[in-house]
Amino acid sequence: MIDTDALRTQPELTGENIVLAQLDESYFESAWRALQEPETTRLTGTHTVFTEEQIRNWLASRPGLDDRADYAILRKVDRVYLGDVVLSDFDEHNRSASFRIALTGPGVFGKGYGTEATKLILDFAFDVVGVHRVSLEVFDFNPRAQRVYEKCGFVREGLQREALWWDGEWHDVITMALLKNDPRP
Repeated sequence: MIDTDALRTQPELTGENIVLAQLDESYFESAWRALQEPETTRLTGTHTVFTEEQIRNWLASRPGLDDRADYAILRKVDRVYLGDVVLSDFDEHNRSASFRIALTGPGVFGKGYGTEATKLILDFAFDVVGVHRVSLEVFDFNPRAQRVYEKCGFVREGLQREALWWDGEWHDVITMALLKNDPRP
């Protein structure tokens, strides 16, 4: 059974270098800047151009949900916003969820923040919320993310051929998943 109360109350999760905190409207300025970063939108495959009002409303609607967990990734020493990490698409009957992460841009890539955020959210998903399976999709042009996911225990399960059209080219989507009883380094 999935613990929807854990999703609704969404506790702060603390790691060695980062903190995961409930995503809400207080992170608007940083989230808005991240959406203007071309590399972030490319790595997430985001074609949509959002308005400020859409982002403000979306952020304001995050707290209190019992069907997803939206976390801001914050650097522990100064609580600077580094991105967001999400568990969504919960299937209560099959105890599964989807995972996604987006960092704010090249200035925070390669520093271990994504790996630490991924590990923290997986511990929350498996040990607190009670899911059995977490899955994700990653684009073929993002080998750095693929290595992070493998380092966190995700296993490649499939390929969606030419599923993303980006800058005049087709790209494959790689599907990966991690089960509760799989090794988590």
